[in-house]
Amino acid sequence: MCGAGISRRSCRIPDFRSPGTGLYSQLAKYKLPYPHAVFELGYFRSNPRPFFLLAKELFPGNYLPTPTHFFMKLLHDKGLLLRCFTQARAHAAEAWAANIDSLEHQAGLPAEAVVAAHGNFDSARCIKCRRPHDTQHVRQAVFAGDGNPCYCSCGGLVKPDIVFFGESLPERFWERVPLDFSAADLLIVLGTSLVVHPFAGLIDHVGPQVPRLLVNREVAGEAAGGTLPVGLRQGFNFGAGNYRDALYLGDCDAGVRQLCQLLGWEAELDALIADGRQHFHPPPHTPAGEAGEAAA
Repeated sequence: MCGAGISRRSCRIPDFRSPGTGLYSQLAKYKLPYPHAVFELGYFRSNPRPFFLLAKELFPGNYLPTPTHFFMKLLHDKGLLLRCFTQARAHAAEAWAANIDSLEHQAGLPAEAVVAAHGNFDSARCIKCRRPHDTQHVRQAVFAGDGNPCYCSCGGLVKPDIVFFGESLPERFWERVPLDFSAADLLIVLGTSLVVHPFAGLIDHVGPQVPRLLVNREVAGEAAGGTLPVGLRQGFNFGAGNYRDALYLGDCDAGVRQLCQLLGWEAELDALIADGRQHFHPPPHTPAGEAGEAAA
């Protein structure tokens, strides 16, 4: 399970709220009624340009996958990754773009290995006639100008399959959760505050004896107050009575590197990172210095 924390700092993806440099600052000329209107379907229909300006900044290819992304590719290569579930949003008032960035796929994970709870740029469709569109069609429109919308032949707007506020989660999410979590024998949770449901509640979908590892800058997802019988506790338990939950406090990249050191996989991880850097060619508009330093 991956949250925005695996990408936001390591990739240096701009945040939304920082004065002057945040992505919302770039949208000031559009006079949004409130910042996260850019991720609401109703506002998108009436004024799509703010979203497409952000799409140009966040489109796949702008940022190099992080060591954490390559760690997931390493798990996949070893036949150990059942599925990677990703989440994008921190809470309703703050929409993080990380994890709609398709960095898992850029790192080499096949589409079948990933379940994007809030969607990503890997597919797109017209919001009017629902016709699917190739992402290259969207890319050509987005990079033709700042805030340039993408249209379907029917005249409707083409939107990447990113879950906007008020939209339902993808069917694939609901299909895979009961199958994958019941089959898992280890759960690794990376870079998420675990406050948005239903994603946050997934940590309780694995079996009661399945080990769970949280790698995060702060403790998240702890059980609510009160003591429940073994196997019935909701959330992580890092205190008394803990028999399966482990915690690493720090950056995700540092956490997965330490795990690889303990497993004897560090050289393999470094090889994947080096290969990813060698084949990374960001578009010319990418801010200087950001892309090359992404996996430092």
